[in-house]
Amino acid sequence: MKLSHFGFELPEELLAEHPTENRDEARLMVLNRKEQTIEHKEFKDLINYFKEDDVMILNNTKVFPARLFGNKEKTGARIEVFLLRELNQEQRLWDVLVDPARKIRIGNKLYFGEDETLVAEVIDNTTSRGRTLRFLYDGSYDEFRRKLTELGQTPLPKYIKRDVEPEDEERYQTIFAKNEGAVAAPTAGLHFSKHLLKRLEIKGIKYAEVTLHVGLGTFNPVEVEDLSKHKMDSEEAIINSKAVDIINNGLKTKRRICAVGTTAMRAVESAVSSSGTLNEFDGWTNKFIFPPYEFSIANCMVTNFHTPKSTLLMMVSAFAGHDFIKKAYDEAIKEKYRFYTYGDAMLII
Repeated sequence: MKLSHFGFELPEELLAEHPTENRDEARLMVLNRKEQTIEHKEFKDLINYFKEDDVMILNNTKVFPARLFGNKEKTGARIEVFLLRELNQEQRLWDVLVDPARKIRIGNKLYFGEDETLVAEVIDNTTSRGRTLRFLYDGSYDEFRRKLTELGQTPLPKYIKRDVEPEDEERYQTIFAKNEGAVAAPTAGLHFSKHLLKRLEIKGIKYAEVTLHVGLGTFNPVEVEDLSKHKMDSEEAIINSKAVDIINNGLKTKRRICAVGTTAMRAVESAVSSSGTLNEFDGWTNKFIFPPYEFSIANCMVTNFHTPKSTLLMMVSAFAGHDFIKKAYDEAIKEKYRFYTYGDAMLII
């Protein structure tokens, strides 16, 4: 398949600027691949599609406040710094994006916070917008990380034009987030409320927690028509023995195994054994899933509505079938479903 197969007209007003008032009251479109049917529900109706001992794979990554604003030495120009990943804890080296990038050169210093106690020096250019920063801070490492958290903002995606609001700190985080390391939320998981998780648990649904630290590379535009030539950025993933046992037991007993989000799906598909079961994993994955693709682990998926020509849409098309997804997206636009990070959800069974 080619890049042009994944283009469609998405009205701008369908890009969700705010979350729904209650997490589990977003709309839910249910696609049945076998029957080729489409149903319109609320997210909390998800429970009706699962039975005892079915498995849900949850990505427990936690978003850190990755967006900082600093001032350039001498000129005082305001610079946005987006923390991508920590390169060296001891030396406090970070891989970042800066904006506007043309003003930021090797050797420049940036000052953060009203008291300017946090300073960073640019020590390398990595891409047109990418830089390596060394943070200069007198306190311990724990104090330094607290300072980053205190000064950082919730890293809402750029399509959300409004300022960050207090509710974003909670709502741009899943309720099962625990392992800090993501710069973007695994958005399908944002729809689960504590109440819904408890109801699913009471029904006997098993939770397998995996970690995939979502990076900005997930949202990089695909710039080649031939999809086999697109390279995904690597993201760190961890799948422990407990998750492996729950998922492999579900495979053995032929249960419904549901990947909550494209990130959970990528994690498990990066750790498939030669016999088609799940292995433990602790490393980096740059797996790019697009049609045609044979999935080994999950036979069910929860996902949000994605933007045109995105790698996320390509994965969902590989899972549900390209023509079926095209039909579902046409219906979603007609029915005014909300798209992207704070948007509505889809269950594919």
